[in-house]
Formats: sequence, C-alpha cells, structure tokens
Amino acid sequence: MPGFISLLGMVLVLFMQPALAEEDLWQGLAEGRNAALIRHAIAPGTGDPAGFELGDCSTQRTLSEEGRRQSRALGELFRAQGISQARVLSSRWCRCLETAELLGLGQVEESPPLDSFFGNRDQGPEQTRAARTLIREHLANAGTPLVLVTHQVNITALSDVYPASGEVIVVSLVPESDELKVEGRIKPEF
Repeated sequence: MPGFISLLGMVLVLFMQPALAEEDLWQGLAEGRNAALIRHAIAPGTGDPAGFELGDCSTQRTLSEEGRRQSRALGELFRAQGISQARVLSSRWCRCLETAELLGLGQVEESPPLDSFFGNRDQGPEQTRAARTLIREHLANAGTPLVLVTHQVNITALSDVYPASGEVIVVSLVPESDELKVEGRIKPEF
C-alpha cells in the first residue's frame, strides 16, 4: 500500500505541474515580463489567394465564424487571468487585425514586422529581427502586457514552434542576447 500511495502522489504531482506552469505563464504576461505571440484565429485555407491586396479584406483569407468565436473566447481567457488591457500589435493582414480586435484587450496597432512572409521567404530574416527588436524594447521596460497577433510562419521564425490557430506562445528575453526564450504554450480549448 505505501508504494501505491507514493505512485498516486507522483501521478498527482505530474498532473498538477502543467496547471502551475500555465499559471506562471499568465503571471509573467500580466507583469509584462513575457510576451504573447498569438497565431490568428481560424481562417480557412493556406497562404493568400491570388490577387491578394493588403488593404482589401475582400481579397484575403478572413476569419470564419468559428475563428471569430475563438478570438472572443481567447480575449475572455486573458481577462479571466487578470489581463484586461495590453499593448496589442498586429500584422496588417485582415485575419490578424480581426483576431486582435476581437480579443478586446485594447487599441490594436498595425505592425509591419508581424506581416506574413509566407509568400516571400526572403523577407523573413529582416522581419524576424525587427519583431525581436519590438519585443525586446517593450519587455526591457516591463509593466504592460504585450500581445502580438501574427502568422504561423512569423511565430515559427521567432520561436521554432509551429502554433495552432489561436494558440498563444509565451516568450521572454534571453539575457544579454538577441534571442527569445519560449516559456510555454497556452492551447485554449475553444
């Protein structure tokens, strides 16, 4: 029986750790020590359609109704964790801007370094450096939560993580480096 009890205790500890880790992620975000990289919510398809124009949402992939629900639910999750206001930066693509707006965490700022480079991989290194600089400058003056809504290709370049639609990748600064550290992933169940 003592072996069973210690085994049960180990199982309980293993199941409790992710919740504690997620709590730490939220605390780091709330305190402005970490940044949230969010892949835009569900927008059916891949890449951009032929004839895509940046300023014309009718030419772009946009959020589905499920994506809109997902975005609002993600905003509610942030508020449930005590984050009701944040600095919100977004790619200029309509699916990202709509995701960011539906979060309801504050005024959305368009940020070209967060624009997709899926169709032009040559822009990736320059945009990734610019995005890292944005994150670094904000987190160096910690205090305000930072939320960046962007695309899979951008998040993967910044973090080596391939996120799902609506997933939150939490990153922090690596001291005395230009790199970001992935602190964890928040995969909401919508």
